[in-house]
Amino acid sequence: MTTTTLAVLVPLLPFLGAAAGLLLGRTAPGFVRPLAVLPPLASLVLAALVAVRQGGDAAVDTRTELTPTGSVPIELALHIDGFAALVAVLVAFVAACVQIYSTGYLRDDPRYPSYAALVSLFTSAMLLVVYSGDLMVLLVGWEVMGICSYFLVGHYWETPEARAASLKAFLVTKLGDVPFLIGLFALAADAGSFRLTRVLGAVASGAVDHPTPIALLLLAGVAGKSAQFPLHTWLPDAMAGPTPVSALIHAATMVAAGVYFIARLLPLFQASRAAMVVLAVMAAVTMAGSALAALAQDDIKRVLAYSTVGQLGYMTGALAVGDRGAAVFHLLTHGAFKALLFLAAGVIIHAAGTNSLAAMSRMHGLRDRIPDAYWTMTVALLALAAIPPFSGFFSKESVLGAAEHVTAGHTEHAPGAAGWIVLAAGLLTALLTAAYATRLWLLAFRGRGAEAPDHGRQPLTMTVVLWVLAVPSLALGGLAYRSLPGWFDGRDLTPTLLTSILGTGLAVVGGLLTYGAWQRTTALAARTPLGAVAAHPEGDAGLVEAIATHQPAYGDIAHAPDPADPGRLLLGPLHRTAAAGFHLDAVYTALFVRPVQAGASLVRFLDREVVDTYVRAAAALPRLLGAAVRRTQTGNVQTYVSALLAGTVVLAVAVLLVATGA
Repeated sequence: MTTTTLAVLVPLLPFLGAAAGLLLGRTAPGFVRPLAVLPPLASLVLAALVAVRQGGDAAVDTRTELTPTGSVPIELALHIDGFAALVAVLVAFVAACVQIYSTGYLRDDPRYPSYAALVSLFTSAMLLVVYSGDLMVLLVGWEVMGICSYFLVGHYWETPEARAASLKAFLVTKLGDVPFLIGLFALAADAGSFRLTRVLGAVASGAVDHPTPIALLLLAGVAGKSAQFPLHTWLPDAMAGPTPVSALIHAATMVAAGVYFIARLLPLFQASRAAMVVLAVMAAVTMAGSALAALAQDDIKRVLAYSTVGQLGYMTGALAVGDRGAAVFHLLTHGAFKALLFLAAGVIIHAAGTNSLAAMSRMHGLRDRIPDAYWTMTVALLALAAIPPFSGFFSKESVLGAAEHVTAGHTEHAPGAAGWIVLAAGLLTALLTAAYATRLWLLAFRGRGAEAPDHGRQPLTMTVVLWVLAVPSLALGGLAYRSLPGWFDGRDLTPTLLTSILGTGLAVVGGLLTYGAWQRTTALAARTPLGAVAAHPEGDAGLVEAIATHQPAYGDIAHAPDPADPGRLLLGPLHRTAAAGFHLDAVYTALFVRPVQAGASLVRFLDREVVDTYVRAAAALPRLLGAAVRRTQTGNVQTYVSALLAGTVVLAVAVLLVATGA
């Protein structure tokens, strides 16, 4: 087979698997799991073959016109360069791991057939985005992912949290997609084509007349899809869906699409210094703010969600300093260790027996009960904290090194201000990331919460996937940073000495501060009434009663503070605000939701009380006239003759009066 044929099959196989799974889910349930697992595995093999054949050399381009448009043509085009080849391997790899893991995690779920089909469709859409050489075809995959996320986040639609989260994810991402679509049309109008190679050629030749507004419009869509400030608020709430869905969205699809899109069109953004500065500010605020919020969360999945937002901030920060190689390098390593983090969190939740026990303050004794999750999550957290030699260290340092390169004035591809912004925010985030990663590890595996019931060993498919993902989480960065430059524009990805010392040193400081704070709060908690309650021997019922006795303001376990939470000590008065995501949802409610609701109420009042009044009046007048006329139609001939004579007399008198007057 040619490389083009193999590339076409990569997104096509999961799509066919999704269609077959939906058709056979009820009639032949025995085929559901093979149809869920085999297509992404086959796509992984084919994507690897495409990557080997492409080899980081010249891009593979092919196209065929879909239909005559009369103006800007829309083509079914493939553009496979080193970025696309490797990202496709990541997507297929994570999707296969998620599907295999899900066969155990959701083995008793009655809606597993539709879930598996939607995951396959999700995978197909992301692969279409990765391989597409036409921006309108890319948009199709972009939007299909949006609708798949809506259904998958709302998988447990019986719960109000899942329904609200799915709707919020859909609406917030669509809020960014509207300017994104306008930007695509404006870009095609300037470039004369939707085809990626022609668009980039137009940018290089200066034929794009409005790079700044186009870049900012596209950036709005990227902010929504990749959960960047200020459109990031949907991602933490999306944790209401099944944990494997979270792994897929956070590691390889959806949120990665925005970063990948900017990497594809980076020359367009570089044509506008204003757009690059905006991108740098967005990345900096996203990195630091999400790390602070993660340090204050109690739900383990929300910690990981804010972590994803922050790591995506690193990627957009690398793009803001003009180094798409560093951005995609971090995208690859992050995909491995973030998938591992979420799937290990799924094992923790599975061991507890319910998603409601994902609160870290309630975890106890999990280290010995789930050793596979303990060890693999430790590896993933070390990679997240960028501790050498784990993979996150090499990719994060490539981002910081690129920012340092810009601050030194060694490149004209990005303004120096963008370099300073990204470097300062990246170093601060390195400290905070290590802090919340250490806190998660301490509370989850060495916590003093109530003992959860033992629900037995996890299915083998779940634990095997954890160890498979642990390998790239440990070794991918160290093996790849020397070989990837050949695939990524040839730029060096070797960690620089200065940023390596600063970044690693700050990470170690963050971890040690958190550990010291945990020891102090643990010692203090043991001497307080609430601390004695934390391991209450009578279970949840006794815990609720004891908390109500000692701390009536909390009333129930869901709102009781963890007496040994180091995040409270580290953040101090900022903790409550950070735990609420800095109240951005409340701000958006005040600025947008309430005005829209007030406007809708006004329109409803005008429609009902004003417009409907005129309509009712217009209908009432003919009705009254009709009733009056109807009363004259008695059916009595004598009445009609009398009326005729009366009318004749009236007319005669009138004529006589007129004649007399004349």
